[in-house]
Formats: sequence, structure tokens, C-alpha cells
Amino acid sequence: MRQLSLRQELPCMEEDMSESAVAELPLQPVQSRRFLKPETRTAMVFLLPSFLGFMIFMALPIVASLALSFTSWQLISTPSFVGFQNYVRLFTVDPAFYTILRNTLFFAVEYLALNIIVSLTLAVWISSIKHGKAIFRVIFFLPTFTPTIAASVVWLLIFTPDGLADTIIRALGLGLPNFLLNPSWAMQAIVLVTLWANVGYNVVMFNAALDLVPKHYLEAATIDGANAWQRFWRIRLPLISPTIFFATVMTAITSLQVFDEIYAMTRGGPGSATATLGFAIYQKGFANFQMGYASALAWVMFVMIMALTVLQFRMQRKWVHYDE
Repeated sequence: MRQLSLRQELPCMEEDMSESAVAELPLQPVQSRRFLKPETRTAMVFLLPSFLGFMIFMALPIVASLALSFTSWQLISTPSFVGFQNYVRLFTVDPAFYTILRNTLFFAVEYLALNIIVSLTLAVWISSIKHGKAIFRVIFFLPTFTPTIAASVVWLLIFTPDGLADTIIRALGLGLPNFLLNPSWAMQAIVLVTLWANVGYNVVMFNAALDLVPKHYLEAATIDGANAWQRFWRIRLPLISPTIFFATVMTAITSLQVFDEIYAMTRGGPGSATATLGFAIYQKGFANFQMGYASALAWVMFVMIMALTVLQFRMQRKWVHYDE
């Protein structure tokens, strides 16, 4: 009988204990999932101006240019849909397109190679000196502050017939023609001016990366008998390869978009020797008022930039070493 009464009382006791345990639990405020956290709302408020600027000045123009590439639009008229006619004309009818494409690729390859080699050489030299590093960094970085058009006009005066460049060439007896008037040398003048104006970015970047290479690696290699070239090739270069990769990608993108130097110095001449995609987009869109055709050219440039960037990201797996 006693066991039966205990069995009857146990459920009541368990029920009372569970109720008391629940009553003793601290009450926690229930947060509604419909509202964002205060810090999230604050972040969105601060990000809103940048987001609106990106949408208005970047995203919408990109979408608009894609739509315009399928139209015929002379700025003062209403755009008319022509389908793929601009692209068909670009690749099959326009005789100047492949010349422009060849000039763009030639400039991009030569300028990219020279920029990386020259900037890396200067950065290694600056890192090797003991005094005055900051002064040389400033000297090489100063041209990047100069407006490109203003610097190009000065270089135009240097390369003008019987100007400073011709005087130096005659004094040295090199027998070279005037760069801006010769179709074979005009692009070299554009490469030289662009290199002078922009090499400072990569010089400062590479120099900073070289200064971050751990000293004990170089000291250990020196003790093992490695010379200066071996220390650079085996230790310093692999350790700064992520920086070189970043500089290569950014320099390649800017080289495909070259415009200012060509507009100020040659206007695509002599003939079409220095006409590139950037200058052709300006000429077709704002000189000939063929905005649909210019938009098609712009999207060809976009595809080239994306293809080159993807190729570089695939190739970087073979030579870029990340310190893990």
C-alpha cells in the first residue's frame, strides 16, 4: 500500500518540481527577428552613401553601356535597336579594328613588362642603400602626382621636331628619327611617357614588400654561402611574389585603358600607329557621335580585361607563394 501511494504521489511531485524550475529560470528578452541589430543599422547608414555612389556612377552606367551596344545612337536622336549589328561591324567590316586591337595588345605587353622590371630593379636598389631611402621613394613617386595631361603636354614639347629629344639624339649620333612623326617609334614614345608617369606606384609597393622580408632568412642564406643574386632569386623574390602578382594585375588593367597620353601627344597618329581601344572609344563616341558602336568597343575592352585577369589568376598558382 505504501508503494502504491508513493507511485501516486511521484507524478504530482515531478509536476510541481518542473513548474518551480521553470518559474525560477531567468526571463530573457525575446528579440524580434523582424528588426536588425542596432550595430547593423548603423553600419548600413554609413555604407549607404558609398552604395548609392556605386549604383549611380558605376553599376547603372555599366548596364546602360551594355544596352547601348545593341543600339544605334547619335546622341541627339532616339536610340534604335540594331541587335548584334555593332559587333558584326566591329569584327567583320571595320578595317581599323584589328589595327587598334594589335596596338592595344602591343602597348599592354611592352608597358607591363617594362613597368614590372624597372620598378622592381629600382625597388631593390633603394632597399640596398643605407641612407636616403625615403628621399628616393619620394623622387620616384613624385611623377604620379602630376596630372597626366599636363605631363603629356610637357613631353610633347620635348619630342616635338627639333626639340630637346631630337637635339640629344643628334648630339649622341644615334641617327634616330623623330619619335612622334615616325609610325615605328611613336608607340615607343607613348610607352616611355606612361612608364615615367606611373612607375612610382610599383617602386614604392615593391620597396615596402622587400623591407618586410625577414632578415634572418637572408642572414642564414649568407652563412650558407649564397651570393646576392641567389638571395634575391631564391628568397626575396618568392616572398614578395604576392605583391608582384597584385602589381601585375593592376598594371595590366591600366595598360589596356591607356588614353590620356595618346590623346595629348599623338591623337592616335601618325596614321593609326598609336590608336588604342581607349582612344577609339573616345573617337567613335564623342567625335563621331556613334555611341552604340563606342559602347560595343568598350565591352570588347571589358572582355579583354576580364580574360587577362582570369588568366593571371590561373597562372599565379604556379609562381606566387603565400606565407602560411
